[in-house]
Amino acid sequence: MKPLEGVLVVSFEQAVAVPYATRLLADLGARVVKVERPGVGDFARHYDAACGEVSSYFAWTNVGKESMTLDLADDRAGEVVARLVAAADVVLCNLSPGAARRHGLDADTLRAGRPDLVVGELSGYGEDGPYGGRKAFDALIQSEAGLVELTGDGDVTARAGISVADIAAGVQLHSAVLAALLAKARTGQGATLRLSLFEALAEWMHQPMLYAAGTGAAAPRSGAHHPSIAPYGPFPCRDGAVHLAVQNDPQWRRLCAEVLDRAALADDPRFGTVADRVRHRAELHAELDFRTWAAADLLAALDAADVPAARTRAVTELLDHPQLVARDRRHDVAVPGGSAVMLRPPVDSDTWGWTPGAVPARGEHTEHVLRTLGYTAEEIAAFRDDSPR
Repeated sequence: MKPLEGVLVVSFEQAVAVPYATRLLADLGARVVKVERPGVGDFARHYDAACGEVSSYFAWTNVGKESMTLDLADDRAGEVVARLVAAADVVLCNLSPGAARRHGLDADTLRAGRPDLVVGELSGYGEDGPYGGRKAFDALIQSEAGLVELTGDGDVTARAGISVADIAAGVQLHSAVLAALLAKARTGQGATLRLSLFEALAEWMHQPMLYAAGTGAAAPRSGAHHPSIAPYGPFPCRDGAVHLAVQNDPQWRRLCAEVLDRAALADDPRFGTVADRVRHRAELHAELDFRTWAAADLLAALDAADVPAARTRAVTELLDHPQLVARDRRHDVAVPGGSAVMLRPPVDSDTWGWTPGAVPARGEHTEHVLRTLGYTAEEIAAFRDDSPR
């Protein structure tokens, strides 16, 4: 039995952050009813066309859910929402705060009638403060939180290659829901959970923020190399690159003596300490020329010398990474219009397993959900006939 079996999560969600949180809850056995707009559904369905008829974002964040379509502006929607809320253990929402209030989906309204309900609200910046009314998307949050300014090489800045603000918020909402359900089991009381994309990413930016506050300046942009440790980054070989992670003096000495066969280099005063190596990074990199090495041979030599390193691989290689293949982490998941190979959740349990449900088509479960809410076949047929497609 999965730990959240019997828990009903109703989510008025779109994009990535809240859908990722509810996907994590579904992985643990929760029944997740995803409420989408008729006609278009979650706009993230169509970000790309990498997974059958849906986007890679949508396939990833919606495994194992039920999708129902509901026009919240329809006069009959209020009754449907009321029945959904009455049955739910958890209600999550990332509609705009104003839209949530108009439809009675804000936490204050929901918990006034259900004090035992766990309600989670996600906004861009939080409702108050000077940014309360601003629109917020992942890249904008990365900019505001300083991540774009921190990322890149030299004068060139870059957005992080994944939706890190959305992921940060989704992970933190997921963990907060689990804590609230545990507290509810002990006390019978629900909880109101509020978080913002901005503050979720600000939490993950603590280390560079503290560094800047303590030194008076941000760490310099250094591409894939570490701003305060060297040699720590990718070094080109004749057929790719190997990423070194030399964090202490013994590792540095083994690199020089056992891999480079240049023990004296370890005592060069330019490279005597980590700080020295960072200060003389360009000269250090000039000494570490691996361009005649095959990447596999260099990695083997580094492993033999107990110097931390890894291959620098393309994301196109990830699905077939030998470690994932050997550990049987890949799984076929049904998506609208086909199937996609996804990765198993990273935490294995000896108590429950992972059997993924399909990624739902838009509105695929509307009739099923309405039946579970007590609507008759005639009522469902009338609702379907009148609803926009």
